Amino acid sequence: MSGPGTTADRPSRFSGPEAKRIGRFLLAGGFAALVNWGARFPLNAVMPFGASVVAAYAIGMVVGFFLYRFFVFEAHEGRASDQLWKFILVNIVGAAEVWALALFFVHVAAPAIGWTLWVEPLAHAAAIGIGAATSYVGHRLLTFRGIG
Repeated sequence: MSGPGTTADRPSRFSGPEAKRIGRFLLAGGFAALVNWGARFPLNAVMPFGASVVAAYAIGMVVGFFLYRFFVFEAHEGRASDQLWKFILVNIVGAAEVWALALFFVHVAAPAIGWTLWVEPLAHAAAIGIGAATSYVGHRLLTFRGIG
């Protein structure tokens, strides 16, 4: 049933420009994650594993910042320094969220339902997916607020 005032008449919140922005966010974030992952290998040749993970994460964040700023949110006019500290804050919260969710899935949820197959990789993937959604919201509402 459709008619004036029904949901069939109203555009989805995630249609048009916002849906395209979300798609660009996923592409840019996926590329930044790939850069992060790939950067660790050469870094690991010159520094310990833990340090290479942190350095690679920082490289991925730099790539992500510029991709999000120019490709996703088209934030050319905003002050990069203002956006950068907010970007770092959103990423710190996102990293903590992914870490907490992954541990929750592995140590609480999986044992509670008897899940034993590929627990860590799937828990990590699920946590990253949830983290990507909240990261998008954080960058949209804080880092690049009022842009696009």
